Amino acid sequence: MPDVAVEGVGNPVQKPEQQEYKMSRSISELGRAAIADLGVVFAKLPDTAADALIEAIVSSKRICLYGAGREGLALRGFAMRLFHMGRDAHVVADMTTPPVGPGDLLIVTAGQGWLPTAETFMAIAKSAGARTAIITAQPTGRAAKQADVCTVIPAQTMANDQSAAVSVLPMGSLFEIAEAIFFELVILKLRDRVGETAETMRARHTNLE
Repeated sequence: MPDVAVEGVGNPVQKPEQQEYKMSRSISELGRAAIADLGVVFAKLPDTAADALIEAIVSSKRICLYGAGREGLALRGFAMRLFHMGRDAHVVADMTTPPVGPGDLLIVTAGQGWLPTAETFMAIAKSAGARTAIITAQPTGRAAKQADVCTVIPAQTMANDQSAAVSVLPMGSLFEIAEAIFFELVILKLRDRVGETAETMRARHTNLE
């Protein structure tokens, strides 16, 4: 006798529309939807979106960067590219992170507009005379209000992922991915600004791999 799946006995009950949704969305369709969501985010960005951050980076002696979770991963990638551009860049909490002081810059990311650890580091940096910059989707957030430079990426985070219109991507993924792309675009603009090239950046890439 064949096995019979009984609803409620080790098998979650699924509504017909849930089954239809799972069957109808291919990887290709989901990918196009995600790319469309990202396109909407970047379409909302003004041409000057990165200008203040770029000016802060160019004018700083030393740059320290901090982010938590997936945002922190995006920020680590940004720190690496800044290093490839010859900047004195460090990730906060690494064992080799130096102190900050006047003329230095702390960059943090807090998509939701607040992050207790980031706020603590911002306060420490400010007390030492350094400037602070934040990347966020919520410019009126607690941490965003503390920063000297606020760069806004208008993307969904966990602060608004339960609203009526949400991205196909879950939770804060849209902001996190948009942020990673935004950082690459900042690097391209910085490269032109300071006279770096793909070749000079490549020359600073580690050979310990």
